[in-house]
Amino acid sequence: MKRILIIGGGASGMMAAIFAKRSGADVVILEHGNKLGKKILATGNGRCNFTNIEQRPDCYRGDEPTFGWNGIRQFSAQDTIRFFLELGIYSKNRNGYLYPHSDQASAILSVLLAELDRLGVQVETNIEVKEIFPGKPFRVRAVRHLFSEERKSKKRTILVKTGEEAVPFKGDAVILACGGMAAPSTGSDGSGLALAETLGHSIVSCTPALVQICCRESWFRELSGVRASAGIRLLVDGEIQAADTGEVQFTDYGLSGIPAFQVSRYASKAFGRKENEMPEVRAEIDFLPEFTMEQAAAFLKNRIRLLEDRPMDQFFVGLFHEKIGQLLVRLASLGGEKKAGDLEEDEIQRIIKLTKCLSAVVTGTNGFEQAQVCAGGVSTKEIDGETMESRIVPGLYFAGEIMDVDGICGGYNLQWAWSSGQIAGRHAAIEDGKENI
Repeated sequence: MKRILIIGGGASGMMAAIFAKRSGADVVILEHGNKLGKKILATGNGRCNFTNIEQRPDCYRGDEPTFGWNGIRQFSAQDTIRFFLELGIYSKNRNGYLYPHSDQASAILSVLLAELDRLGVQVETNIEVKEIFPGKPFRVRAVRHLFSEERKSKKRTILVKTGEEAVPFKGDAVILACGGMAAPSTGSDGSGLALAETLGHSIVSCTPALVQICCRESWFRELSGVRASAGIRLLVDGEIQAADTGEVQFTDYGLSGIPAFQVSRYASKAFGRKENEMPEVRAEIDFLPEFTMEQAAAFLKNRIRLLEDRPMDQFFVGLFHEKIGQLLVRLASLGGEKKAGDLEEDEIQRIIKLTKCLSAVVTGTNGFEQAQVCAGGVSTKEIDGETMESRIVPGLYFAGEIMDVDGICGGYNLQWAWSSGQIAGRHAAIEDGKENI
């Protein structure tokens, strides 16, 4: 019986453990936190959007964009739905986004933990892996953090580390499922990337993704707290890198909401380049994304004819949020008391352009603490996409966010965790070229 050591007890690590154990292996999870699956509890605002019915290759990104899709094809969204249904999760479909019917992320974690327990997977928590020695067998040197004192306050319990104990582990294969660098408070602190690098793997520079965008303009403070249905285009040095449409949330420092998250990786990547000159990154906001520029022009000109006696400070009432309308009028250099019917042609064109393309200078994004996922990670050029096994170290496998694959918003990053975890666990357990599952 093969013995598999899985470093990391998040979504992909638990999935790898379940399928390795089902395939006949002896499995040990080494988790450096005091609990498994902390990040799962935070997904989907506590409801856990665990996959999405709509699956396309461009939902998965990385330096090798086809790598992620190859893994999804091997263990699909339908496979994920079936897997969780067998564990007791009846899913709820919200426009393709799948949630537990109970709307509780804890339900997903509970059934995974129950399955690990049923299968008899050994779980070791408070374990920090220091070194991995490849060979036959793999040897892992770790330390066990001892927590003997609890300091309690009204808001939280603080565990105080009082010592360390050396712990050796041996196995026939190792699966690195330690996550990337996003949301370090949940355990994704980059330690797995350092382990991979010491074993000879290349690391694609990591930057925050699915995160808020920071902008230069002071007028964002005027719109702070406003939500609007709009499109966002992200341009780097004048070229559109990504675009998305949905509910945009304005903050005092810039842009939030799903459309901002979807395009944010390209801003992060642009600023993460190792170049002498900083790129010019801009966000273009489209308040009428359902219209082409020509259609928007016709629509607004007709609105001017219908509301020719209305002062411009009330022109957008009923169309946009009041603060957005007032901002557009001011940026177009129009007096609020001026009537719509008195607008000159150049003033009309300014209003049309601002409505379809309100441009802002992007200065960066929020950091890993606020990011839902990390863009970058272990180079997938050095990983066999059919098995998730290292091309450099035989017997070393990868699962989840530690690899250079990041999905868009909507359950795609969890789907990548399930898919890559299933593949890695199943293949790591194979003995003599024969699967036991």
